[in-house]
Amino acid sequence: MDFTSVAANLRQVTVELIHDERILGSGIAWAPDWVVTNAHVASGVHAMLRRADGRQARGHVVAKDLEADLALLSVPGLGAAAAVAYQGELRVGSLVVAMGHPLGVRGAVTAGIVHAVGPLLPGGRTWIQADLALAPGNSGGPLADARGRIVGVNAMITGGLALAIPATDVMRFARGAMMSSK
Repeated sequence: MDFTSVAANLRQVTVELIHDERILGSGIAWAPDWVVTNAHVASGVHAMLRRADGRQARGHVVAKDLEADLALLSVPGLGAAAAVAYQGELRVGSLVVAMGHPLGVRGAVTAGIVHAVGPLLPGGRTWIQADLALAPGNSGGPLADARGRIVGVNAMITGGLALAIPATDVMRFARGAMMSSK
């Protein structure tokens, strides 16, 4: 798959979280009517979400884990395709692609190499660390492998490296939150 196809597929599952026409960050259509993003992006209880095709829907936060920096929103009527998450091993040196809306630029793509997968500090939580150019607005968007499979959720930059929450952690959080909200 070439990167233009990867980018086109990622745009279908990446949404904007907006407030007063200002982009707060990104989210991933994780399942029909469900969006995953960072807890720091989903600051309120309600959010307006916009798909790449311009369609909008109102969502509300059903679960938030501040420590994991994850939030799950119920977004009835969003109608976005669901992301394909990858549970396989991501290795140092793997090519990754990030999608988001940095500084208000809709649907921007950046690519980089995985530097490490593991904790930043001994005993800390696992992060995907990559040399990607991220900015405010990328938070909550997908990090994908070269085949377009979601491997993580972009969270922040530290020490010049992008940090993403691994897809396995996101899946565990989303599955538990969806089950609890039923």
